[in-house]
Amino acid sequence: MVTLDDRLLGEKLQNYCSSSEDEGDRDGNDSDDGGGKRGKSTSKFIPETELNAPGSSSGFTENTGPKGVIGDWRRFKQLENEKRDEQDKEKKALIKKLTMSCRSYLDDEEAKKQEEEAQEKVEDEFFDAEDEFFKEYRAKLMHQMQQRLLNTPRFGKQVDLTRENFTNSIDDENKNVTIIVHVFEQSAVGCKVMNNCFQCLAEQYPYVKFCRIQASEAQLSHNFVKNGCPALLVYRGGELLSSFISITNKLGDDFVASDVESLLQESGYLSAAECDKNTTVRDSQIQKSNQSDTDED
Repeated sequence: MVTLDDRLLGEKLQNYCSSSEDEGDRDGNDSDDGGGKRGKSTSKFIPETELNAPGSSSGFTENTGPKGVIGDWRRFKQLENEKRDEQDKEKKALIKKLTMSCRSYLDDEEAKKQEEEAQEKVEDEFFDAEDEFFKEYRAKLMHQMQQRLLNTPRFGKQVDLTRENFTNSIDDENKNVTIIVHVFEQSAVGCKVMNNCFQCLAEQYPYVKFCRIQASEAQLSHNFVKNGCPALLVYRGGELLSSFISITNKLGDDFVASDVESLLQESGYLSAAECDKNTTVRDSQIQKSNQSDTDED
């Protein structure tokens, strides 16, 4: 029989054995005292370990007493501290992320300014290199042009052509000479101005052969005489390179030598190397204009 002392001392009840003889005697006595047969009473033995088992169907533990309360409190404080530490780590990570990604308006402006300065520096270096390249390229072309003009004849004035000498004047000329022919007619608007421009250009570009021929003298069609003049024909090496028909439609009726010069330069038929002392008509006109202003003052 388990006494109260056994329970308090924690005796292992699974090692407890009862005497069958004592039970038999007890049962016999009970039956004798009762005066007859009684139903056999069965009882189930429950060990103390099962009584104190922490798991039960209700999910609660019988953790009573001061020690149990203190243990629960310590566990609660441990979980609370772990949760607090985890929250602190998340806050620090968020603060670090915001510090790295967030910038003020002044910071954005400063970064934008630095980026623009870097871009301008790269562009300046690129354009400097490009300018240097073109400078060397132009110098090389100028040298080649000067070498080509060493054996080229000089003209310096406008040459009049007729129907008889036109073909020979083109085909028999030096292959390096650029020939520009003005086809004119006295009655056509702009032809007289073009003749004056050609005379000026011929003096400025002595290595270019400036010529003129009258359309009716060359027996061109009436339609060309009426609508095509003034016209410019460009030859080199006996081949027609380009033709500018009714050039007043492009330059207008009131034009000067510098306008014709610009048109031919843009088309690639006049170069600075062919110009006398490398001074263009435009530069000469500017110098004359500045000189006249100085004289007036």
